Amino acid sequence: QVQLVESGGGLVQPGGSLRLSCAASGNIFSVNTMGWYRQAPGKQRDLVADISSGGSTNYANSVKGRFTISRDNAKNTVYLQMNSLKPEDTAVYYCNADRIYHTHTAYSTNYWGRGTQVTVSS
Repeated sequence: QVQLVESGGGLVQPGGSLRLSCAASGNIFSVNTMGWYRQAPGKQRDLVADISSGGSTNYANSVKGRFTISRDNAKNTVYLQMNSLKPEDTAVYYCNADRIYHTHTAYSTNYWGRGTQVTVSS
């Protein structure tokens, strides 16, 4: 079994910062791309940023220059540093792992965490 557990959400004022963490645990040999998605009330879940196992990153246009994604492969953990937060960043943030290898060849796909709430408000 594999679990993704997010932490670091909370309430912050506009212009503030938060750092989200997501740790994958369980039967893991390696993890491919990990990413952060977010879903605001009444809206679809959208990609915020993702990072490959080699460190290549991809960001939504709305967060470029403000958010930074990083990972620690030894800890199977991905981070999202969020700066200059805006009220429109308010959402539940979900961690995703697109492919988790349990051995050299055996893998499972599309794991999600339960989400962490980020609220940006004065």
